[in-house]
Amino acid sequence: MMIKKLKTSISVAAAILCGGFGAAQADEMSYATSDWSFAAAPYLWAAGLEGSTGVFGLPAQDIDLSFGDIWDNLDMAFMAVGEARNGRMTFGLDFTYVRISTDINTPFGILANSIDAEVTAMMGTFYGGYSVFYQDNATVDIIGGGRVWSVDNDFGLRGGLLDGRKASDGDTWVDPLIGAKFRTDINDRVYLTGWAMVGGFGLSSDNMWDVMGAVGYKFNDLFSVVVGYRGFGVDYSEDGFVYDVTQKGPVIGGVFKF
Repeated sequence: MMIKKLKTSISVAAAILCGGFGAAQADEMSYATSDWSFAAAPYLWAAGLEGSTGVFGLPAQDIDLSFGDIWDNLDMAFMAVGEARNGRMTFGLDFTYVRISTDINTPFGILANSIDAEVTAMMGTFYGGYSVFYQDNATVDIIGGGRVWSVDNDFGLRGGLLDGRKASDGDTWVDPLIGAKFRTDINDRVYLTGWAMVGGFGLSSDNMWDVMGAVGYKFNDLFSVVVGYRGFGVDYSEDGFVYDVTQKGPVIGGVFKF
C-alpha cells in the first residue's frame, strides 16, 4: 500500500505535466494577414492516467488514476500556451509547471512513521511550423520542435529510526517531435481543429505520440473557447527512472488574441 501511494503521488505530477501542448492551442491565429499576430491561452485537460512508473531503480508499478485522484493531490499548477503567426509561418511555446505533495503512512512505523512526498514537474514545448495548405477558412501546418521534461521527486522520512532522512530522484530529457495541425471553419463562429504528433524516436523517449480533436466557438475577434478530446502516450526510462504512460480525457481552453 505504501509503494502504491508513493507511485500514485509521482504519477499525479506526471499526469498534470502532460497537459503540455494542450487544448489552448486549438484556436489558431488569423490566417489572412501578412502581419504578425499573437495569442495567449490558459487551458485545462481533465484526463486520467494509465501505465507504469518507477523510481530509485525499484520495479515499475502499475498505475490507474482518475482526474479526481490527480486533483486531490494538487498543490500548485500553471499551464499556458503562446503562439505567433505571420502568414504561413507559425511559432509556439507551451509551458507547464506543477507541484503536488502527499503524506504516506508506513505500515509498521519502525524505520519511519510516515513519508512526505513532494513532486515538482516542468514541461516546455517549442515548435515552428509552415502552412502547406493555406486558405482563408482552412489551413494545414507541418510542425517540428522539441519537448523538454524535468521531474524532481523529493521524499522526507518522519519518525522512526530514519527520522529526518531525505532522498531525491528524477530526470530531465528532451523529446524531438514532428507532426501536423489543422483548422477549418464551419461558419463565422464555429470551427474544427486538431493535431497529430510523434516524437522521441529512441533519442530520449523510446516513443511519444499526441493527438487531439476539438470544436471551437468564437465569441468575438479577441476571444474563443475550444472543447475537445485528447490522447497522449510516452515511454521513457533511464537509470532506474521509468515513465511509461498513456493519458486521455476531455480538454477545454480559452484563447485571447492581441
